[in-house]
Amino acid sequence: MKHSAREEEWAGWMRSAVDGDTQAYHRFLSAVTPHLRAMARRRCDQFGAPASEAEDVVQEVLLAVHLKRGTWDPARPIGPWLSTIVRNKLIDSLRRRGRHIDVPIDDVMATLEAEEQAGNLDRLDAEHMLERLKDPQRDIVRSISIEGAGIRETAERLKMTEGAVRVSLHRALKALAALYRSETREDR
Repeated sequence: MKHSAREEEWAGWMRSAVDGDTQAYHRFLSAVTPHLRAMARRRCDQFGAPASEAEDVVQEVLLAVHLKRGTWDPARPIGPWLSTIVRNKLIDSLRRRGRHIDVPIDDVMATLEAEEQAGNLDRLDAEHMLERLKDPQRDIVRSISIEGAGIRETAERLKMTEGAVRVSLHRALKALAALYRSETREDR
């Protein structure tokens, strides 16, 4: 059966349904639902919506067809009318969903594990770099930059003045930057 002949048959059933023939309406809905489902799946794929959304769109389309069947102009083809309803219901669904994207956790587990391993390597690198500093500088950087202690707290613990801690921290960070630059040049 050609698409136009199929749509003519649907249109005939819809005309009868609008006139009150419930069996014609049942035939129309039974015949058109697989077409609507296929159209909804194609549109979901086209717009990047999950395939699971297609069935919800089909249900909304069937409800809209039921509620709006009196607005269909029997002189016009029924296919474009149905297609427009599918498009509009999919757009409504996408708007409700917003930009929310569902990503299965299995798809990102390898990435999460890699980031955790990279974090462990970063800590080891930091410890390696700190070991190359002189004693008070190493303790100051570890206390302030890694442990999160304040200048005053570090100064009291190390029995230094706050000014001396600041100067030592500045010099230590400058030395670490120079060490880092020299190691990255060696890696090239």
